[in-house]
Amino acid sequence: MTAVHPAFDAALGDLTDRHRDEVLAAFAALEHGAHPVPEEQLLALRDTTLRAALQRLLHGLGRTLVPTGPHEWTSGYRDDVAAALLASDGQPLPVIDRAVLVLVLIGSVAIPRSAGALERDTWVSTQPTPVEELTRYSQLPRTEVRAALARLRAAGLVHLVPERGRGPGQGAAYLPGPQLQRLTPAARRRLQEDLVLAAAPDTPLAAAVRARRPGAVRPAGPAQPPLLAPKGTDAGE
Repeated sequence: MTAVHPAFDAALGDLTDRHRDEVLAAFAALEHGAHPVPEEQLLALRDTTLRAALQRLLHGLGRTLVPTGPHEWTSGYRDDVAAALLASDGQPLPVIDRAVLVLVLIGSVAIPRSAGALERDTWVSTQPTPVEELTRYSQLPRTEVRAALARLRAAGLVHLVPERGRGPGQGAAYLPGPQLQRLTPAARRRLQEDLVLAAAPDTPLAAAVRARRPGAVRPAGPAQPPLLAPKGTDAGE
């Protein structure tokens, strides 16, 4: 018989069978779905009482609700849990993977947002970064870039699309993957600051970021985004 985590009884013990099923359905959709879930699809996301029970369940498991847009949710690591995991286990992504991921985020999110092409504070983008750009700017062998992209893609941190202006199979490009939407607001802000440090380390904005971070110094190499390796389908918060 499979043991039930105490967090389930603590969060759901006072609910009716129907409401318990609603919360469990939302939990499964959030934790195991590849993309955020519109709250209209699940009562436990729409109803404030049931959503509070869902949040208690996630909290007991080291997780939390993460809003990804108006009336849309996913789940991710709590900030304190993410910090503890990073402190105990270190950075789970190899340095090459981090460098390539940063280039995708700069090319697909940071640059389009600075040009006004992206309005929302989100990692969802329609501006893919071609593999040729990633190879050129990383100054890494093409084989290493492609190997890093394969690992990032498997983790859900990037996804493959046709290069703009070219048909399928005629050019590869990458966008940020759905797992980045699992970042909490605090983790998202920190990753955005890491992008500033990586893309423009000598700017006043980068200086302000370093001033806010105790012991921060000007980076000597690629930024190291505070991402966690996948937990099931989850690539970290």
